[in-house]
Amino acid sequence: MTVTPLDRPKARPKTNDWRLFLRLVPYAKRNQNLLWIVLALLAPLALAGSIQPVLVGQTISFIRGEPTYFFLEGLTLSQGITLLVGLLFLTMVVRATLDGIQGFLVQKVGQRMTMQIRNDLFKRVTSLSSSFFDRTPVGRLITRLTSDVDALGDVFSTGAIGIVSDLATILVLILVMFTVQWELALMLLLMLIPTAAIVIYFQQQFRKANYRAREELSRLNSNFQENIVGINIVQLFRRERYNAEAFRSINQDYITAVDRTIFHDSAVSATLEWVSLVAIAGVLWLGGVRVLEGEMNFGLLASFVLFAQRLFDPLRQFAEKFTSLQSGFTAVERISDLLDEPIDIQDPAGIDTRSIEPGHSGEIRFETVSFGYKPDEYVLHNLNFTIHRGEKVAIVGPTGAGKSSMIRLLCRLYEPQQGRILIDGIDVRDLRQAELRQHVGVILQDGFVFAGDVKSNIALGEEYEFERIKAAAEQTNVSQFIEQLPDGYNTQLRERGTNLSGGQKQLLAFARVAVRDPKIMVLDEATANLDVKTEAWIQEALDRLLEKRTAIIIAHRLSTIRNVDRILVLKRGELVESGSHEELLQQNGLYASLYKLQLLES
Repeated sequence: MTVTPLDRPKARPKTNDWRLFLRLVPYAKRNQNLLWIVLALLAPLALAGSIQPVLVGQTISFIRGEPTYFFLEGLTLSQGITLLVGLLFLTMVVRATLDGIQGFLVQKVGQRMTMQIRNDLFKRVTSLSSSFFDRTPVGRLITRLTSDVDALGDVFSTGAIGIVSDLATILVLILVMFTVQWELALMLLLMLIPTAAIVIYFQQQFRKANYRAREELSRLNSNFQENIVGINIVQLFRRERYNAEAFRSINQDYITAVDRTIFHDSAVSATLEWVSLVAIAGVLWLGGVRVLEGEMNFGLLASFVLFAQRLFDPLRQFAEKFTSLQSGFTAVERISDLLDEPIDIQDPAGIDTRSIEPGHSGEIRFETVSFGYKPDEYVLHNLNFTIHRGEKVAIVGPTGAGKSSMIRLLCRLYEPQQGRILIDGIDVRDLRQAELRQHVGVILQDGFVFAGDVKSNIALGEEYEFERIKAAAEQTNVSQFIEQLPDGYNTQLRERGTNLSGGQKQLLAFARVAVRDPKIMVLDEATANLDVKTEAWIQEALDRLLEKRTAIIIAHRLSTIRNVDRILVLKRGELVESGSHEELLQQNGLYASLYKLQLLES
C-alpha cells in the first residue's frame, strides 16, 4: 500500500490551533443567529452558578446569627430561611433551564456544521483528478468523511462554545469571590494559574497522541475496506489467516496509539482532582484561621468551600472539552489537507471557455502528446495522429502499450505532460468538462452499477424522460434483458450490482451512452464480458449506434476490428503502425504478428 503525502503519519501537527480554528469560521457564520443566542446565555448562566455559594453562606450565617446582607435584616428565622431557599431554588431553575436551552442549541449548531463540512468535503473529493485516487487508499478517505468529520463537529458543539462557557464561569466566580473576600479569592486564583499551565501541557501531548491515533485508524479502515472489496480473492487463495494476522497487527498499533491519548487525558483528570482537594484544604486552613481571629464568619467560610469546588469544576470540564477540542483540531488538520488538495483538472476561466458547435463534433487530434502517471516514467511518447469526423479507428497493441491511457487523456481524466489534444480544433483544456463528456461517450470493460433502480442507472442523474431512456435501451438491444427483470426498468439493483451478472452490467453501460447521444464513441474492450451470442446481438446494435459518429475502439481480439476504417498500433507508448487491416497485414509488422498469434491460439 502506497503512503501518500496526504496520509503520511506526522510526528507533530504543523498548523497552530488558531489557524485551524479560523478554517471553521465560515461555517460558524452560516449559523451565526443560533451562535449569538448561545453566547447571550453565557452571562446569566455563569451569574446564576456564582450566586448559589453566596446564598448558601448567607443561610448558614443567618441561622448562626452572624452579619448578613441588608435584605435579611428584620426577618424572622423562618422568613429569612424561606427567602434564601426560594432564591436558591430560583437560581437552580434558571440555571437548569438556560443550560438545557444552550446545550440543545450548541448541539444543533454542531450538527449543522458537521453536515455542511461533510457536503463540502464530498464535493471537493469528487472534484479531484483520477491521479489523486491512484495514490490514495479509499479507506483513508472514508475515515475523513466519517469519523474525522464527526470529531470536527465537537470543536464547536462541546469544544469551543463549552470552553467559552467555562471561561465565563471562572471569570464571574473570581469577580464574585474578590467582592466577598479578597484574601481567599487571591489564594484560589494563585492556585488556578499553575494548574491551568499543567492542563495546557498535557493537552498538547494529547493532541500529538491523538493525531497519531487517527492516522492508525485510517490504516485500520483502509485495510478493512481492502479485505472486504477483495473478499473473493482472500477466500479463493486461502489468505484468511494471513490477512487476519496483518489486520491484528494494525489493530494493535491503533490500540497502542489510543492508549497514549488515554494516558494524557487521565493525567489531566488526576491533576485537577488533587489540586481541587488541595484548594479546599487551603480554604479551610486560611479561612479557619480568619474565623478564629474573628475576621471572618462561618457562613463566609462555607461559601468559599463551595467556591473552591465550583472554581475547579469548570476547569475540569474545560479539560474534558479541551480534549474534544484537540480531537476536533486533529480532524480539522487532516480534513484541511484534503480540502487544500489542489484540483489538477479544472474548467477554464469564463473568458477562455470555448464551445463545440452543434453538429460539428467529431475530429480528434493528438499533437506531440506525452504522458506518464509519474513525472519521469512516460507511458505515452510523442503521439501524433488525427481521427477524422465519422471515422472508425481501432487502437491495438500489447498489454501496457498505453491504449487506455490515451482514452483517459481524451476524456480529460488526466492531463498530458506535453502536447495537446484537440476536438474539432479546440484544446480539450479550453472546454468545460461537462460539455467535453457530453460529446464523448465511453463504454469501459467493467460496467459499474450504483444502488438504485435500472432507469436511474441509465440516466445517472440527468433528467431524461422515461420514453427516451426506453428508446436508448431498445436502440442498443438492451431492452429485452431489462424487461426480463422482475420489475423491468424499476428493478432495484444492489450496491455494485451484485444481483446482476457481469454481462448484464455491461449491457447497461451501452444504454447509458446511447441515451446521451454523443458524437464521439469510445469502446474500451466493451464486449469483453459478453458471451458470443450476446456479443453478436450487441454488435448489431453498435453498428447502428456508431453510424455518423467518430468511434475509437480498443480491442484485444483483433478479429472484431477488421471492418474499421483504420487501425493504430501502439508499442510501449509509441505509435508504430497505422493503416487498414489488409495494409497492416501486408506490412508484416507488429500488428501482423499479433494477428497471426491470435489465429494460432484460436
